[in-house]
Amino acid sequence: MATDTHTSINGAIDAVWRIESPRLIAGLARIVRDVGVAEDLAQDALVAALEQWPKSGVPDNPGAWLMAVAKHRAIDHFRRSTRGERKHEELGREFATKEMAVPDLNAALDDDVGDDLLRLVFISCHPVLSTEARVALTLRLLGGLTTVEIARAFLVPEPTIAQRIVRAKRTLAEKRVPFEVPRGTELAARLSSVLEVIYLIFNEGYSATAGDDWMRPALCEDALRLGRILAGLAPREPEVHGLAALMEIQASRSGARVGPSGDPILLLDQNRARWDQLLIGRGLAALARSEQLTAGKNHGPRGPYTMQAAIAACHARARTPEETDWPQIVALYAELARLTPSPVVELNRAVALAMAFGPAAGLEVVDALAFEPSLESYHLLPSVRGDLLKKLGRVDEARLEFERAAGLTRNSRERELLIGRARACGGAAAASEPGVEGN
Repeated sequence: MATDTHTSINGAIDAVWRIESPRLIAGLARIVRDVGVAEDLAQDALVAALEQWPKSGVPDNPGAWLMAVAKHRAIDHFRRSTRGERKHEELGREFATKEMAVPDLNAALDDDVGDDLLRLVFISCHPVLSTEARVALTLRLLGGLTTVEIARAFLVPEPTIAQRIVRAKRTLAEKRVPFEVPRGTELAARLSSVLEVIYLIFNEGYSATAGDDWMRPALCEDALRLGRILAGLAPREPEVHGLAALMEIQASRSGARVGPSGDPILLLDQNRARWDQLLIGRGLAALARSEQLTAGKNHGPRGPYTMQAAIAACHARARTPEETDWPQIVALYAELARLTPSPVVELNRAVALAMAFGPAAGLEVVDALAFEPSLESYHLLPSVRGDLLKKLGRVDEARLEFERAAGLTRNSRERELLIGRARACGGAAAASEPGVEGN
């Protein structure tokens, strides 16, 4: 019984950390002006929780508890970094002054630069860092993701991501990058990487790469909130509204994507009456704004987020799966592939081709991706191939593809779905054997 209680407490701590760590790190970074130190202080607070909560229980306000501990660690940090002749009382006053100079961590937004999380996004996306480092660092600090989860999002080895994060924090400290939201021309120049980061955070919440939950709604909510703030910061940037539109429309399906027991429900099987019409309306309005700005500024083709939002809008406007304008979606994916060539875009185009013109048309594109190195461990490639093979009546081949996909995913809910699809093809589902590990 004691073991079960300890396991339950540790699970609660992990859940709290996932939710609270971005705000905790952002608040600490505002105080100590160093994201590396801020993350270390937050980790110290986590260690304290792991030591104390199994004995005392999870506090009523775990986020406030973690922040209180981290603040004490910050005082110790100031004490160590300040010359010995300064009195401890002066240090306490200095710390209080630093904290009073900016809005409290839990205070509501009162202006367009008054949000710690937004500041943390921009410092993580500073031009002194490579694009890859900006995205990896922000996912780590804002999304609370592990290096394993980030590596899977990028389809690159875990050590590569770990090195990017370490080097990024070191560079920010050495360059003394200010903890602030940029303005003017600098803001416009840095928006592209910020948009990429926010959407990757949203995607991790929308379809979790690992763990026992199909979705992590808190990440979606943080990404949506940051996207909406950005729309206010840069109201005349088409792609800011394009990203907002894409996230709003995708988020509208959240209530229909998970069954009563937490099992995933795929797009074509969802009860569309459960789609959030308010979010769809917001998304369509943001899409219209993006397209209006694109036309007005003569930017040429729509940006990638706006095109993805247009694809999502095709689904949102269809009252039933049968009413979906699949030929239009195929055309949009072709346009997206010309603008931003990507194996993942090609895989999505294959799905749309299959829906519009039959599974054989989609399978031809999927088979061409079979030896694409970046998709070697991407579970959706065999998953899509299995679906197309099943529709063509090649069930034995389909079963093997579903089993392979189940072995590649690190999300237990998704693994169960894929195992079920393999079993539905007949024969023994190898993916259900103990040798397939989960996280």
